[in-house]
Amino acid sequence: MKTLIELYDERASENVIGVETFKPETAIYLCEPEIADNKEMLTKLRDYFTYRGLSVKVEFLSVGKYEADKMYEQLVSIAEKYLDCALDVTGGSDAALVAAGMFAKTSNVPVFTYSRKKNTFYNISNADFAADKVCELEYSVADFFKMAGGQLRKGRVDNNVLGQYMDKYEAFYKVFDNDRRGWARDINFMQRISQLGFEEPIRLDVSGSYYQKGERGGQIYANEHFLHDLEELGFIKNLHIVKDESVAFDFVDETVRNWLRDVGSFLELYTYKKCIDAGIFNDVISSAIVDWDGTNEKDSVSNEIDAMATRGIVPLFISCKATQIKTEALNELAILRDRFGGKGAKAAIVTTEYCNAATRHRAAQLGITVIDREELESGGMVDRLKTIMKVKNAE
Repeated sequence: MKTLIELYDERASENVIGVETFKPETAIYLCEPEIADNKEMLTKLRDYFTYRGLSVKVEFLSVGKYEADKMYEQLVSIAEKYLDCALDVTGGSDAALVAAGMFAKTSNVPVFTYSRKKNTFYNISNADFAADKVCELEYSVADFFKMAGGQLRKGRVDNNVLGQYMDKYEAFYKVFDNDRRGWARDINFMQRISQLGFEEPIRLDVSGSYYQKGERGGQIYANEHFLHDLEELGFIKNLHIVKDESVAFDFVDETVRNWLRDVGSFLELYTYKKCIDAGIFNDVISSAIVDWDGTNEKDSVSNEIDAMATRGIVPLFISCKATQIKTEALNELAILRDRFGGKGAKAAIVTTEYCNAATRHRAAQLGITVIDREELESGGMVDRLKTIMKVKNAE
């Protein structure tokens, strides 16, 4: 098969799985006019295949969304021009599938599809090469953004160094747990006492008053138990406290300094570790910034996803909240999952609070799994991740 005909789908992964698996010389996409005329979208799809190491000629052909008869005629015309071709009906509109059915009945062109549930291709007609073929593709987080026309940007976290601290993340979460109600205040204290100008490199030594100026004119005092916990964890050193007068210490490095000035880092890092511990993902990223347009320009639209993990061709989008879950957070997570993950993508939201029934119901409506304080306390997060990804513990 030298030419693969694809029914263009708004879900990016539906457009590329067949091409990446069977590697045709030419891929022809039947698209709605507004897509077929969009040269930028065509260029991005070509760039994606080049990025993935494929040498494939990509073409868009225009056809109305609801014009099944014209789609059928287009398919016949393509088959006459490209004799060694096949049709992939994994994506596409209902009308496109009707046209594909008519085409399969009246031609000898191989027609096949892909089942996400089974992760295999199926022979619909004359496509023995696709019969029960397992999809062995493995996508990274960056791959999913790229195939949807976006780009992975560098986030708040340098993922290249996270492995160096792997033995610290659960203990870091325990520090939070011991200081749960005062956490936001104590992180605010760390921000205030370590405020610096624009020195390069960033100074790691810290000294200041036992009392720091808080919001709305109030004062924040040094929580000595919190500071000693951080010292025992190894995140700060040379701690010296003079009661009611002064505090001095050194951050062990700039990475830890950033974590201790960010109220939510502990949960993101804990979640990252649990994804690694699950042993089922081929890529895990903390603080994934997606540039929607893939331009990497300062004014381009972007969003941060607290954690992302991929298993084969299935991405998992995770939002982490050290507060109660709000509807806005659920809606944003669902939008990002649908835009950059497509059909089959998973989403979960992790919170350090107990989740009420109304929020769980709204999350369920959006297809989002909630992991709340109860599961964090029971240590069941790894098993929950496996359940989300439909992986049996026996694996």
